Amino acid sequence: MKRLKEAAQARRNRRCGLGSVAALCAMLAAPQAHAVDVDAGDYTALPAGTNLLMGYYQYATRDAAYVRGHKQAGDPRLDSHIGILRGVHFTEIGGFIVDPQFLLPFGQLKGKDDLSAAGSASGVGDLILAATVWLVNRPETGTYFGITPFLYVPTGKYDNDDALNIGENRWKFALQAGFITKLTDKVTLDLAGDVMVYGKNDKYGPARETMKQKASMQFQGYLRYHLSDAWDLRLGVSHTIGGETEVAGVDQGDRQRLTKVSVGTGWFIAPDLQLLASYGRDVSVRSGLREDDRLNLRVLKVF
Repeated sequence: MKRLKEAAQARRNRRCGLGSVAALCAMLAAPQAHAVDVDAGDYTALPAGTNLLMGYYQYATRDAAYVRGHKQAGDPRLDSHIGILRGVHFTEIGGFIVDPQFLLPFGQLKGKDDLSAAGSASGVGDLILAATVWLVNRPETGTYFGITPFLYVPTGKYDNDDALNIGENRWKFALQAGFITKLTDKVTLDLAGDVMVYGKNDKYGPARETMKQKASMQFQGYLRYHLSDAWDLRLGVSHTIGGETEVAGVDQGDRQRLTKVSVGTGWFIAPDLQLLASYGRDVSVRSGLREDDRLNLRVLKVF
């Protein structure tokens, strides 16, 4: 009887594994699928009239699939090369600093090894509109607190017959709060948390089924050590939970519980030009593909 139960459970895990990997290829591999990642320092309020132009490059490799915390057999691999163009304008409204902004992702996804049949996808992703409102703005003490709504507009390239897509064919909304404070003259703490809600994708997969997703939450923290006023070293951790999907009314059992870490540096090579680089990886994955390497690069221009 025990062996029969184990065999039945193994069959259920295999079915769940196949469903999770397929769902991951179609959804979670998109450049902004289930997280509102921040860089340390993002919640610093700047004077009204300041403009920022940023360019990002993000390279990530994924080398293992997990179902309910169990690593699956095989050698799935998914690589991504994603760029993001971001523009930010700081203004003052009703006595508060506000920064309306846009983010436009673009790039390529490519399945390899066991996921090579998924092929590749390239193009422009879903446009992101956002605006932070700073409720606390104390540059003299290095303390800031802001709230940011994010709206993800389904403008990206999407084909329901493709296993991989840059766009998601659905609206999304996230609300994030961010806090920065100096612990000492040399150490700064950055904290952020968000909740994301998802619209439905009514053209999911070749059968054009309806895919729904429950809300997810993410919590992020960074410590920055300032080597000088222009150069810092940073250590970060992020934890994401929730986000279980449902396809054609069937629960996929893919609730997220993901923890990742990163190390990096930020350097103002000139008063109006910053370079940022960080390296990270997933250290705990409940469902989906594990990122074994992630390199983030960013150039920021102030004008």
